Amino acid sequence: MEDFSIYAVCSTDQVPCKLRCDLESLQFTAALPDPRPDALVVFSRGDWCSFSADTVIDVQVTGGEGGPRTLGTLTPKNRCLYWERGVGENWEDWEPQSLPVQGRLLGKGPVPGSKDPQTALCKTEKTPKLQPPHPPPAPAVKESHGKRKRGMRVKEEGGDKENACPNSPASSSKRTTPRRRVKPTARASQTRLFEPAQGPGKSEGPSASTAPTSTGGTPSGRWGQALCSIGGQTALLIGGQGSRMQFCKDPMWKLHTETCSWVAAETVAAAGPTPECRIGHTATFDPETERIYVFGGSKNKKWFNDVHILATKTWRWSTVEAMGKVPPLAYHSTSLFRGELFVFGGVFPMPHPEPDGCSDSLYIFDPQHEIWYQPIVLGEGPAARSGHSACLIQRKLYVFGGWDTPVCFNDMHILDLGLMEFSKVDVSGAPPSPRSWHACAALSDSSFVIHGGYDGNIALKDSFIFNTVNNSWTALVHPILSALPRAGHSMVTLTTTEEEVGSEPTEEDWRPEPRPHTLLIFGGGDNEGGFYSDTMTLPIDEVLDQ
Repeated sequence: MEDFSIYAVCSTDQVPCKLRCDLESLQFTAALPDPRPDALVVFSRGDWCSFSADTVIDVQVTGGEGGPRTLGTLTPKNRCLYWERGVGENWEDWEPQSLPVQGRLLGKGPVPGSKDPQTALCKTEKTPKLQPPHPPPAPAVKESHGKRKRGMRVKEEGGDKENACPNSPASSSKRTTPRRRVKPTARASQTRLFEPAQGPGKSEGPSASTAPTSTGGTPSGRWGQALCSIGGQTALLIGGQGSRMQFCKDPMWKLHTETCSWVAAETVAAAGPTPECRIGHTATFDPETERIYVFGGSKNKKWFNDVHILATKTWRWSTVEAMGKVPPLAYHSTSLFRGELFVFGGVFPMPHPEPDGCSDSLYIFDPQHEIWYQPIVLGEGPAARSGHSACLIQRKLYVFGGWDTPVCFNDMHILDLGLMEFSKVDVSGAPPSPRSWHACAALSDSSFVIHGGYDGNIALKDSFIFNTVNNSWTALVHPILSALPRAGHSMVTLTTTEEEVGSEPTEEDWRPEPRPHTLLIFGGGDNEGGFYSDTMTLPIDEVLDQ
């Protein structure tokens, strides 16, 4: 025991602090510094042989009103852990203001030769399976200062558990102070974005016990799905939710874009473990590796932070046991840059201090090393949000819109991926109204289009083009885009690598750059109970000529 020690690192400016060992209470303790650190590194040094091979040491913070908070576990095979304060977490939520120094790091483990039954050997820690969070408590009501609030209808039916909208309140309540801990409520009613109804051109609402299914050679009506273009000739549809908020029983379809014909997943014969049906996830195609990465999403009260990979050459699925830490997220954005996935924003579930709170963090997934990490980002970043759009033009990521209850946004921020610096954009022209769950797609190397969305009251059907050269908005009026209001739909750019007529390659290994030629739009809902299953294509030249 004399050769075994535990240390904590609270700051890069300080040397590691050795925890005091109390043999009688079997504890290693150290007082937390004031101000409280944003991150901690705890590691052991010495011989674990004095313990049993199954011994683990739980690292906790104690002294708060809610009891100990476990940060992680040390084992003989994992002798170091890193913890950082989560999004929206405050030390004030963990311990009262009147006792600012009562937090301690606590480690427990059996002393060699001890016969105390309370020091029985612990099981070796394994990665826990994601469990559905508890029902969210009533959210805090923010002062909107004239900004739009949600106009959501409360579910009237009872009995069936349906997926709630991200950030939707389970009931109305007054705002609680940031230092007050909120307890979950047991209310069964939950708000929804779309209510079941029937209307022309929409999918019919089945009974509450029946999930939406295909009526033939096309997917069933849905919103919240992911649509991914594969090399311009094929697209893959994954997940979604339809009438009566039921998850689709036909969650995966393959589209041949030249003939605009759908093929059900059963005929694609994709092998391996397919992703569970969900909404609010993303699907991103990497043309270099010809793989699709599916990340995040939610299903009822179950939230995901898993990564599924589809190899389009073999049509085989696989899952990633990634290192690093990323929270379960839904309604985030994912962009591919230099072979890595850049994930921004989104909604995360309980047990975070703010129920169904929004994130303003950037996470990067490195597929080559299968690891998540957070980069150092400079500048003025966007406020926390979900349901926003992110469009990659050149090496700049344009983040627009989204919301964090009850505020809906229409601001624009740029993340320069070369400098890793955020900046707010001063735009010209009449910008789109605040919205979330809109669709966005690149039109060229200097422009992109947004369409539709939800402003907290109604689904929208307007469209706008943003010019990245002069940072200007222009309203787009097109009969196809303005025909129906849509939210939660998908819009992707189809590209071609065909050479221009008469062009000649200048080098032996020259390959033409992909050129966008068509917009592909699918699905969504109208906030009146209708869920669309239509597939539309629109030439980009026709859009730019408007």
